[in-house]
Amino acid sequence: MNAIKVARRFIETDPTNESAQILARLVLALESDHSFELVTLYDLDYKSFQLAIDILKEWRLDRYYASKSKLFDLSLQVSELQD
Repeated sequence: MNAIKVARRFIETDPTNESAQILARLVLALESDHSFELVTLYDLDYKSFQLAIDILKEWRLDRYYASKSKLFDLSLQVSELQD
């Protein structure tokens, strides 16, 4: 199961849990391009810290694929203009 799904389930299970709240703030910061204090990750237990790192890895990969998809769409539009 990917980290984003694991995080969603973790947050849904106990949204008042401090680790769940930190993970939720991390996700909100990633999605909105707002800042997030990395030192906050040290407040997490080891398992939640690893989950945060996995979220960051997946988020970066997803952004890469989203950018690649946008480039493909744009390239397709340009190619249709030439036809």
